[in-house]
Amino acid sequence: MLSNDPSAAASGADVVYTDVWISAGMEAQATRRRVDFRDFQVDGVLLQQAKPDAIVLHCLPARRGEEITDEVLDGPQCAAFDQAENRLHTQRALLTLIFSQTPKERRNV
Repeated sequence: MLSNDPSAAASGADVVYTDVWISAGMEAQATRRRVDFRDFQVDGVLLQQAKPDAIVLHCLPARRGEEITDEVLDGPQCAAFDQAENRLHTQRALLTLIFSQTPKERRNV
């Protein structure tokens, strides 16, 4: 669901996903983004809107207290660290594939 209302978006959700508000290179926008996004913080209150067995994802690294609270990031419904581990295995597989090919084979991918 796409919504400007975080409670509506989280309502009945199977997954609640967030990302860092201030990415590298966007530091000049930090103050404004913190104001604009403050109602979108994933905290315990927002998570209660989702299904009881909903999981929380975050691509990491997280800025605790901004886009996600410690309570949620360290909580039992958070799968962000499993998500990061799975990403590691995917990246390793891609590197293995790329570096096991000859330069000619890489051009054909």
